[in-house]
Amino acid sequence: MTERYLGSGTIHPDERPLTGEVPAHLPPRLTITLWDFSWYTQAGPGQPYADLDAAVADAAALGYNAIRICAAPLLLAGGLGLDDLAESLEIEGLGSSPAGGYFGQRTRWYDTPGGFRVDLWRRLLALFEAAERHGMVLILASWEYQQSTAFAASPRWFHAIDAVPLSERYAVLGRAWDALIDRLTEAGHRERIALVELHNEVDFSILPALADGGAAEVVALRARHPDLLVTASYGKPPHLDMHSLPSGLGAAQFHVYSYGVLDALQQRIDIRSEGSAGFPNPPLRELLRPEAPSVAAYGRAEDWKFAATVVTDQMVYGYDWIDPQAWDSWLEHHYPPYEHVMRREIAARTIAISRWARWQGVPAIVGEGWVGYTPLHGTFEEGPLGRALAEHGVRTALDHGVWGVVLCSNAAPHHPMWQLREWQQGLNAEVLAAPAPPRAS
Repeated sequence: MTERYLGSGTIHPDERPLTGEVPAHLPPRLTITLWDFSWYTQAGPGQPYADLDAAVADAAALGYNAIRICAAPLLLAGGLGLDDLAESLEIEGLGSSPAGGYFGQRTRWYDTPGGFRVDLWRRLLALFEAAERHGMVLILASWEYQQSTAFAASPRWFHAIDAVPLSERYAVLGRAWDALIDRLTEAGHRERIALVELHNEVDFSILPALADGGAAEVVALRARHPDLLVTASYGKPPHLDMHSLPSGLGAAQFHVYSYGVLDALQQRIDIRSEGSAGFPNPPLRELLRPEAPSVAAYGRAEDWKFAATVVTDQMVYGYDWIDPQAWDSWLEHHYPPYEHVMRREIAARTIAISRWARWQGVPAIVGEGWVGYTPLHGTFEEGPLGRALAEHGVRTALDHGVWGVVLCSNAAPHHPMWQLREWQQGLNAEVLAAPAPPRAS
């Protein structure tokens, strides 16, 4: 008996096969842990990445086979006069607060106390060597025009890349990647590269539209390195207008966030803006810790650090001083009316990405997702409601031929979610057990 829909004779095709072939030396499925820039900004004594080999081994033990990082190509190979800085990069984070502690201390990704130096090229080589020992591959991206430079003690890195005219930034990135890929190849690590991204989230970075020079750089890099997958990523691809994306991308590495109830809370407390009169507003004050200092007493990081990143001073203050239990309570209480639309949005966006990738004949990857940006100790996304959304996203991705997927953007050593070990092991096993795709020659 044939399955039909309202009398139609059309049978929907099986979308589980991969949207595009992947090189034969790479894993048939990628299960990705997002280490971003934190693998070098949180690498001091006692910090999550102090022992790089142990961190890679732990990720492998949880079932991951891919790590997505900022490889800092502009710092390491951009020809911008930063070689001495790269050899001894002082990590500071956002700096010390006059109220005690440091800015970003309870803000996810920005909880960087600093206080150490790193030779970034040697550290990158050490990461590749650890990946080889533990059977991992690496997705290489750049966050430099989004936030990486803000964690340095010196503004030189930021000032150097900011001095590049907007119209030339993609070209400078392309040359830097070309040089960095060559250096990694000479070091014997080429086959550990799963994907190269010209830049992370080009739509949320200090860059022109990808069509204005970026896509051409991707095409040029692909031509120079035809054995590698090369692309650029979007934080919010145009899900209702995917045909408007530029052609030439070697992979559909796009992100799927469904803010839903989280967006309702963020708008209510006006936490992502800057320069708001009367900040913090009354709804935000209701959620703050009793000991929260005033905005004036807490102070503000140096101006150049905010110029170097996409977060605002209101976000840093708010996330640092939110009571996470009050935050979670609000989200959980208001979630029911949003559940259906958030689940539908995750599915629809994932399917849109996979169908665009199939049309282009390239692999699809969801390198970040699923709910959104929360305070470090907020547990909505780590809890049962958020995990259910993540599972829904992962399974939708597998059902529609997505090659690589994160379990959650928060599933990494620098987030509390890393302690949910059984959940990660189980879901990673599910990803890796998906049917093996055809292999490229």
